[in-house]
Amino acid sequence: MSLMSVSEVAEYLGVQEIRVERLERESLLVARDKDAEGKPLFDSEDVRKYKEFAERLGGI
Repeated sequence: MSLMSVSEVAEYLGVQEIRVERLERESLLVARDKDAEGKPLFDSEDVRKYKEFAERLGGI
């Protein structure tokens, strides 16, 4: 399991960091851990699956 920060997820998905934080708040992307600043960290495999799913639905 490789963990990604909010900024890494935002870059991978092509969205702003605030959008990633909202996805986490709404439980659409589940954080696996928190960093030293208390920001969520995401499993890279979960992020990849979310991106594929969102693209099938018409975009992120």
